[in-house]
Amino acid sequence: MPIATPEVYNEMLDRAKAGKFAYPAINVTSSQTLNAALRGFAEAESDGIVQISTGGAEFLGGQYSKDMVTGAVALAEFAHIVAEKYPVNIALHTDHCPKDKLDGYVRPLLALSKKRVDAGLTPLFQSHMWDGSAETLADNLAIAQELLEQARAAKIILEVEITPTGGEEDGVSHEINDELYTTVDDAIRTAEALGLGEKGRYLLAASFGNVHGVYKPGNVVLRPELLKELNDGVAAKFGKAAPFDFVFHGGSGSTEQEIQTALENGVVKMNLDTDTQYAFTRPVAGHMFANYDGVLKVDGEVGNKKAYDPRTWGKLAEASMAARVVQATQNLRSAGNRIK
Repeated sequence: MPIATPEVYNEMLDRAKAGKFAYPAINVTSSQTLNAALRGFAEAESDGIVQISTGGAEFLGGQYSKDMVTGAVALAEFAHIVAEKYPVNIALHTDHCPKDKLDGYVRPLLALSKKRVDAGLTPLFQSHMWDGSAETLADNLAIAQELLEQARAAKIILEVEITPTGGEEDGVSHEINDELYTTVDDAIRTAEALGLGEKGRYLLAASFGNVHGVYKPGNVVLRPELLKELNDGVAAKFGKAAPFDFVFHGGSGSTEQEIQTALENGVVKMNLDTDTQYAFTRPVAGHMFANYDGVLKVDGEVGNKKAYDPRTWGKLAEASMAARVVQATQNLRSAGNRIK
């Protein structure tokens, strides 16, 4: 199937919300990790989301120019071609974009998709994220209003992060403290500024103790039941039941119970990066250790071309990452739920 159209992406999210499941959103940094994600979704018979962060896009743009827009566009164009060979629907998304990178990343990508839509084509990406968690909520929502209007015109869904996620990702970091919990007042102010769908659809990355990366047990206290409080608080004021489509950030290393509670309370998308990075790298490390004298020209020898051929260890990396994606779809209940 091709990359999801705006209509199909909306149907995917509606199905997830109604069925109380969520799509893994897998961060990729190369055509190889993209294929691993697509393979995992296909093997699980799950639709899914593939996303590219600013750092991932910079890497994809090549270390000579490090151009984020070039990297994101190149991978998206590649994805539009290869995704047709996989029997699942895939949405393309750009991950965390802070204020200082908007002009070099999300805004040019929105303009590119608008031009495509005006020409009768589908947008290049299906959703973009604005990460204003480092700004005041007032400034965050003011920028979100502008971006939501542009996204709507390009048939794109906006993701907004209104309060901080702990840890560090692509140079944006927040301490792990009591500020990692969105309040009902924060949610009401968001609904007042962005509406509840009439101004354009958006996904809400609310904070319930989320932290990027993986931490030992006890270091992170997740409260996914908080999402119900946010939905109920906004519903009581605006009269719309379960108004938000929530995103679970910092999902790597979460317990099964935490994930299930989040799904019951409106999460439709969960980001996964750290765990899939490790799944991709672990078999490569194992191959290098096991074939030390083959991948290196030790003591003047010539090594073993079959051992250091990137295809040899790359296939192991793809299979391992794909297996981790399958596991994610099972944890999030999206396995077997593809739109046919």
